[in-house]
Amino acid sequence: MYPTTLTHLSRSNPFNAPLFSLQETVEPNPRVAADGPSRGLAADGPSRGLAADGPSRGLAADGPSRGLAAAAVADSADVSCEFGSTKYYALCGFGGILSCGLTHTAVVPLDLVKCRIQVDPDKYKSIGKGFSLTLKEDGARGLAKGWAPTFIGYSMQGLCKFGFYEMFKIFYSDMLGEENTYLWRTSLYLAASASAEFFADIALAPMEACKVRIQTCPGYANNLRQCAPKMFAEEGVWAFYKGVVPLWMRQIPYTMMKFACFERTVELLYKHVVPKPRAECTKGEQLIVTFTAGYIAGVFCAIVSHPADSVVSVLNKESGSTAVQVLKKLGPKGVWKGLVARIIMIGTLTALQWFIYDSVKVYFRLPRPPPPEMPESLKKKLGLTE
Repeated sequence: MYPTTLTHLSRSNPFNAPLFSLQETVEPNPRVAADGPSRGLAADGPSRGLAADGPSRGLAADGPSRGLAAAAVADSADVSCEFGSTKYYALCGFGGILSCGLTHTAVVPLDLVKCRIQVDPDKYKSIGKGFSLTLKEDGARGLAKGWAPTFIGYSMQGLCKFGFYEMFKIFYSDMLGEENTYLWRTSLYLAASASAEFFADIALAPMEACKVRIQTCPGYANNLRQCAPKMFAEEGVWAFYKGVVPLWMRQIPYTMMKFACFERTVELLYKHVVPKPRAECTKGEQLIVTFTAGYIAGVFCAIVSHPADSVVSVLNKESGSTAVQVLKKLGPKGVWKGLVARIIMIGTLTALQWFIYDSVKVYFRLPRPPPPEMPESLKKKLGLTE
């Protein structure tokens, strides 16, 4: 029986709802009967569903099938590990460290100006004004303020974000089964990314608090070694985690859009834009598609998460404030200050993150599933095949 709770939740998803529903049917399988009682809904013989070589790790349909990651092994014999293995998750986490840590550190100057526009819009009226004032007051080194907590914090976040996303995507897909995984794939991406980001933000929160304090409070601290002990002495451990709730408000919608929009954009690009199937594209061509889809996803990410980002910036600057107080102070217009800078930053950031992450997968020869295809069993139920 398919899990009714997840199914009911996914039916309320505004992004993608199928125009039909399925009823589970049981068909006799003489080979299963001959081999003894079934041990779940696994396929008879090696499955080509979510798992790679060997017995199926998901709820595969009877006979060979293609789930979200079937072709990760089927389309490439030259892989270094099994899809869903510990090594696979570890290398995905490493890819997340590189993709998030390096890219966020690279855009620290733009992030610094963006934060200052959010917390002091009267002084820093635009991106150009923000850069010129920062250079005038602090010199070129001033643009690099906060690089250390940025690198450490976002490396930890990337580890959890990408590593747990792959883990939760397989876990939820196993719960849904192959056919429902295809039907509700957008809901699957949303649920898996939200679950991963919940833990990623807990890892990020302490360094994010230090970064914002260094960047937006002149004279408070010049580096992480000065900032962290001072914050702890003044406010205790709470100083590092008081922004975690607004961080969830900012990052969870951002990450849900980042992963769901990226996955569906890649699917649409290969279907309607790229003139040949993915399997016929070179690795370089595939990475170009990855970068393009990442940038498109990044623009939507920036818009969705910007109000909460403004709250986080002000909250970490002002000790003793709450998220509700900051929200009232900023007002409807104030929460959108710095949006242009953030669109430029997040669009570029997201595109580079996906490019680096996919490049890591290519370098380490990890299974890379192509865009999902409708399972043969579902085609038969819909009368699309004989």
